[in-house]
Amino acid sequence: MSGRPLDVLEASLQEEVTVRLKGGEEYEGILTGYDQHMNLVLEDTEEEDTTIIRGDNLVSINP
Repeated sequence: MSGRPLDVLEASLQEEVTVRLKGGEEYEGILTGYDQHMNLVLEDTEEEDTTIIRGDNLVSINP
C-alpha cells in the first residue's frame, strides 16, 4: 500500500476507523466516503447514524 493519504483512505473504505480531530474529539465508525479535501463520511457513529467530518479538522485516522 502506498503512503499517500488518499490511497490510505481508499484502502479503508467500508472499514471501521477511529478519527481524531484538532479539538481532541474522537469518532469511531465505518468510513463510507471521502473526497480530495479529505472530508470524510462515517456511518454508524455513536453520535449519529451519519457523521460528516471536514478534512481541515483531521489529525489522524486509524483502522
